[in-house]
Amino acid sequence: MSTPTREDLIELVYREARLIDEKRFDEWYALFSEDGVYWVPLSPEQPDGIDNASLAYEDKLLLRLRIERLGSPRAFSQQPPSRCLHVLQRPEVEEMDPERNRYVTRTAYLYVESRGEAQQLYGCTARHTLAVIDDALRIRVKRVDLLNSGAALPSIQLFP
Repeated sequence: MSTPTREDLIELVYREARLIDEKRFDEWYALFSEDGVYWVPLSPEQPDGIDNASLAYEDKLLLRLRIERLGSPRAFSQQPPSRCLHVLQRPEVEEMDPERNRYVTRTAYLYVESRGEAQQLYGCTARHTLAVIDDALRIRVKRVDLLNSGAALPSIQLFP
């Protein structure tokens, strides 16, 4: 893949959500670049996740650890297992810069997570910063802004 099309970018966003919903976490993990970050800021005004507190700021090592924990039969938080569903609006392409190898999408969506009889619903906006690496689109940063990020939130087990 030399230069991705708008449709390639949009398709990656849909595929990424489906992999999470289907708990295909190893395939999802492989979508991230080696320097990839999954970030859920504490507020929508947050400029970065390094100098500011976040709900989640996970590089590939922390993502791998969370995936392993989710798969462990001894993970109490997964008895019964959590399930989730992403209901996405069509992603918008905000930036296409082949010279800088930088592509950005914005997607509004609803995220539903359930475990046992409890169900949580979140309004979210995701920004995927993508790059072509080794002839494939990879996620450099996935930033998820929760509509109610300032509220006292229950524990989110999976990946909004």
